[in-house]
Amino acid sequence: MKRAALEAARSRRVPDLIRPGLSILFVGVNPGLYSAAVGHHFARPGNRFWPTLALAGLTPERLSPDDERRLLDFGIGITNVVSRATATADELSSDELASGARRLAAKVRRFEPKIVAILGITAYRTAFRRPDATLGKQPEPLGASTIWVLPNPSGLNAHYQLPELARLFAKLRA
Repeated sequence: MKRAALEAARSRRVPDLIRPGLSILFVGVNPGLYSAAVGHHFARPGNRFWPTLALAGLTPERLSPDDERRLLDFGIGITNVVSRATATADELSSDELASGARRLAAKVRRFEPKIVAILGITAYRTAFRRPDATLGKQPEPLGASTIWVLPNPSGLNAHYQLPELARLFAKLRA
């Protein structure tokens, strides 16, 4: 995709994939420019979200960003802490993340997913003002929903490879 098209995507939003009563609501930090340009979550080639879901047993097969609506059939939805598209999450301020966390809390109260899985430990720590948080199930809920924090599946996150992402995501099934 050409740079001009990516830059134009800064003004676009990726619609939430959500409905009441989901088993898991995955929460990205914010859409990347590629995702905003094509209008699908975790759409950039190299993002490991889709293969991770399949390897973790959360979907029966590997889906693609174009298949994202099928996630609802499996009780899974997607939203973001911040809706503004950026090239990297580093472009978001701590105030913007905290404001996004308040909007997310209202969304979670409205739709009541069983689990809210936030994808990115640093963003979670900043947005929810939990500087000592670790990966996994969190001690405090968000409304009536259990919070899990998982690594960001972006290809930019080299700390976690696909097998480890799949292992951590599979804990949600339990």
